[in-house]
Amino acid sequence: MSEKIRPVTQKKIILASKSPRRREILENLGIAFEIVTAETDESSTQCDPRLLVEELSLRKAQAVRDRLADEGRLDADCVILASDTVVAVDGAILGKPRDAADARRMIERLSGRRHEVISGIALIGNGVCGATHEVTEVEFDTPDAEALERYLATAEPYDKAGAYAIQGTASLWIRGIRGCYFNVVGLPVYRLCTLFGELFGEKIV
Repeated sequence: MSEKIRPVTQKKIILASKSPRRREILENLGIAFEIVTAETDESSTQCDPRLLVEELSLRKAQAVRDRLADEGRLDADCVILASDTVVAVDGAILGKPRDAADARRMIERLSGRRHEVISGIALIGNGVCGATHEVTEVEFDTPDAEALERYLATAEPYDKAGAYAIQGTASLWIRGIRGCYFNVVGLPVYRLCTLFGELFGEKIV
């Protein structure tokens, strides 16, 4: 078994997310991090999904920065990482479904066509901040009615933008993607690494 690459940065990475998928991605990269979250208002009048995910990512990162500052834990070497993901189809933004009916509506809207998954990332550290986003095109098949009902009866659709996870049961219906796979999971790795280098002048891995 090959060893993981050891992280280059000595900065203290703070993940401003409870997402198990984002946590797993960072762990697989060998990045040491701490999870800290804060209550964040995610309402917005922004209709452009690219701008929306950047806005919400920054808002989450700023909320965690403020919490750490209030608690006296905001060190100069802290870098706060936040992310937000949406699904967009026909100009409409699909977030997390409210209930089974909403999840069914989302899956039916995605079925038999292409859509975009857009993730924003934000980094804040020692007076420096920045945000960017990644877009991946996903081609979705049409699940049969019985399979869809079985899917909706599970917990899987309800904490995910667009009511599906590419690495979960819905992978059965994904014909293909164009772009970053990890972006669809919830954290665009390449974009994270490039933004980290641009802001802090060093590699995160």
